Amino acid sequence: MSTTSTEVLAFPNIRAIVRDNGTAEVVVAGNSRIVPAGESLQDLRNNALALVMGEAQTLNRPVRVQIEDPEGHGELIVHPDNTIESVSYETRPTRRRTETPEPTPETSVPAVIETPAPAPEYVEAPAEPTAAAVAAVDRQPWPPNPVVSETTPAPAVAMEEAPPTRRSLKETSFLVSAPVLEPATQGWRGVLTRLGLRMDPSTEELSEREDIRTVSQHWPGPRTIAVVNRKGGANKTPTVVMLSAILARYSGAATVAWDNNESQGTLGWRTEKGAHDRSVLDLIDSSTELLSPSTNAAEIAKFVHHQTADKFDVLRSDENEEGDHEVTAEEVDIAHQVLTRYYRLVVMDSGNTARAANWRRMIHHTNQLVVPVTAIEDRAEAARLTLQTLESRGGHDAELARNAVVIVSESTDAKRAMSGDALKRARDEAQRIADGFEPFVRAVVRIPYDPALVNGPIRYEALQPATQRAWLAAAAAVAKGF
Repeated sequence: MSTTSTEVLAFPNIRAIVRDNGTAEVVVAGNSRIVPAGESLQDLRNNALALVMGEAQTLNRPVRVQIEDPEGHGELIVHPDNTIESVSYETRPTRRRTETPEPTPETSVPAVIETPAPAPEYVEAPAEPTAAAVAAVDRQPWPPNPVVSETTPAPAVAMEEAPPTRRSLKETSFLVSAPVLEPATQGWRGVLTRLGLRMDPSTEELSEREDIRTVSQHWPGPRTIAVVNRKGGANKTPTVVMLSAILARYSGAATVAWDNNESQGTLGWRTEKGAHDRSVLDLIDSSTELLSPSTNAAEIAKFVHHQTADKFDVLRSDENEEGDHEVTAEEVDIAHQVLTRYYRLVVMDSGNTARAANWRRMIHHTNQLVVPVTAIEDRAEAARLTLQTLESRGGHDAELARNAVVIVSESTDAKRAMSGDALKRARDEAQRIADGFEPFVRAVVRIPYDPALVNGPIRYEALQPATQRAWLAAAAAVAKGF
């Protein structure tokens, strides 16, 4: 039996195999069909299930499916209408091996292991252990009962027992503190759970749940995230939008994305516009009123643009084409003071000039640094120089650089025209860049290409499932730095 297969389905003329090495196939009447590749093992399982259901539709009759995996075995029936019934599943017991001690010259009487069950009848052992033999071993008590021989003295029997002592009620509790593991909702395990057979979640589902738990926390005091890269086109704005959307969705904390460009940024172009045209300059002008103890919290809505689907707000940069005002360091302090009164999470977009006063002041207020980069050499080099500049300044700036999260996105500009070898080279380049940053920062996360991130307003629900999962992992890596 192969040790690399994680789940095996077998039934007359059809067999579906999913392996943990990233390959899968469905065998029909001896003919092998390659399962479409997925971003994860869970994707492979879903693709294999789709092919099995397709065979049931082709045959136009119910198909009995035998399930066999390292954890157990069972069967179900797949109907042409994609319904599944008649499920049975048994968990495979854990097999234990017992060691037989080597005989020694000093031992004249063989050791006897006492068991509560009667001794089984003698059967000549075959060359290989049978299932019955394994089951018999499994029925033995574990650990085995003590060995008793003629040369081993019997243990002394206590003549008196200490009287029981009454415990304090403070030492016990009827509350159960251990977390309850919810049943599986994804893949084969999720199908079995929905059919009434409770299954534990897979490793992939447990990992996703842990990331959700991480981004769902509430931290004492506000937290500020700065998204920086000296080079334009490095995916800064999409990164700000996606981190804000995920943190707001899962944590429920008031979240604002702030376009801290020294003049005019693009965050307002990639997000939903409210019923007004106000920007950060208007917020700064009204800061005295907004910081007044008598001001209602809802007044902040006059200055930010709410994202109705993704549940966060956007503070736009000045979009007056005729204006020449550049945000100063003092104005950054004022805006940050206002926002941290009304929001628990502040995610800051930035310009491309690390020497600008507003850029350096943003770093002063930052708790977690995020450096986005696409799989293009000049973007990666600009990211490296950004981190190097911060590290050379020492103190708080250097600590941010060492604790940074680098997010490597596959190239977005020419990806539509890529196929075959060109696509593979782009992915290899993304991996090379990720490997290059890994020794110098706290975490590196890769994001697959997704057309929903290329142009126009960005919406979390418009992303492909694999992209959503990757951004969830990125947001969890960021949240761990809080």
